[in-house]
Amino acid sequence: MTTSAERSEASPVRSRRALLAGSVGNFVEWYEFGVYGYFATIIAANFFTPEGGSDVEALVKTYASFALAFFFRPVGAALFGRIGDRIGRRPTLILVIGLMTLATTLIGLLPTYATVGALAPWLLTLLRILQGLSAGGEFGGAVSLMTEFAQPGRRGLYGSWQSFTVALGLLGGAGAAALLATVLSEAALNDWGWRLPFLLTLPLGAVALWLRLRLEETPRFREAEAAPVAPPPTREVVRAIVLGAGRIMGWAAAGYTFLVVLPSYLQSSLNASFREALIATVLANLGFAASIIPAGLVSDRVGRRPVMLTGAVLVVLLALPLMNLLQDEGASAAAKGAAVFAAGAVVGLLAGPGPAMLAEMFPTSVRCTGLGLAYALSNAVFSGCAGLVITELIKRTGSVDIPAYYAAATCAVSVFALLTLRGDDHRRALR
Repeated sequence: MTTSAERSEASPVRSRRALLAGSVGNFVEWYEFGVYGYFATIIAANFFTPEGGSDVEALVKTYASFALAFFFRPVGAALFGRIGDRIGRRPTLILVIGLMTLATTLIGLLPTYATVGALAPWLLTLLRILQGLSAGGEFGGAVSLMTEFAQPGRRGLYGSWQSFTVALGLLGGAGAAALLATVLSEAALNDWGWRLPFLLTLPLGAVALWLRLRLEETPRFREAEAAPVAPPPTREVVRAIVLGAGRIMGWAAAGYTFLVVLPSYLQSSLNASFREALIATVLANLGFAASIIPAGLVSDRVGRRPVMLTGAVLVVLLALPLMNLLQDEGASAAAKGAAVFAAGAVVGLLAGPGPAMLAEMFPTSVRCTGLGLAYALSNAVFSGCAGLVITELIKRTGSVDIPAYYAAATCAVSVFALLTLRGDDHRRALR
């Protein structure tokens, strides 16, 4: 039987409006995170390289700041998730987009190490912490919004838009970086050009804020407010959070390895130019974007488990051959381009059904907090640390295969967690 909430969710106009308002914040968030990753070597030189310091040491410190922001995401998920579950999805999404826009714009205005000395990396790190807090609240609120407004049988499709706008944000960041690297000299790019993509966040964030101010509260939340039920036991929620984090850890690790860390890896380990590294990253993100929505659609028909298992197993099997191809000086540019495109597409098989899968694990009363924490914890450990772990291990071992081992190992663990998914979760009504 169709509930009153499901009937109201089926309104195409309201669903599309919710989809747009939820997606746009994800675009802004991941545009910025992508820009930070793509400009990691330049940021290292401007903020973490005192006179006499090495480039590798500066890059490690840059990724440490990157990781620190990710470790504040669970704090943001808990803080804003609680607001979302108690007050509503709408106010949460308004708060987080405002905070993200402010922090990102200020990064583009920061003085560098040459200007204010040791204060520069501390200021950058503070703003990264604010971004981490807002990003932690963004995912839980946006995915709850999209899936709770989704028409019956289309949660995979609606949830996949969260991941799709992540891909668009990363592509936007890569495109901005590639354009600046093309039109500006290397000296201008290092001096002031890197600031422009961060400053662009101000108008983007203003548009996102305007859309969210016009947003309605979800029917599921209104229904839960009108007829409140006792929340599930804390132990049950914690167990679901840990299991959810395990199911997406491969997505988190492989996604950041192939889509964000790749440019710095190609430059520092394989001696690629900045432009070559960005081209490879754009191709990987195009593959990622191309497979996300089809994967979400297919998961609405056959279930989340077979689609996500396929993605995780393919990463385990293909990660090392991909890295070996990129390292092969005799391989053609077309072959390398096809390889990174395929790597991104495989990650999309995990990212497409992933948001709906997480939303289906938690009842409405704890959905924002539960799925937000599962995602934030997994990303804090396996995405935020990806650049730091990979760079440090390459430095210590001298092995350029470390990224492949990292992505394959995490996806292998996710395979076992994904096997616990029920085959009919996609057909069940949200609790």
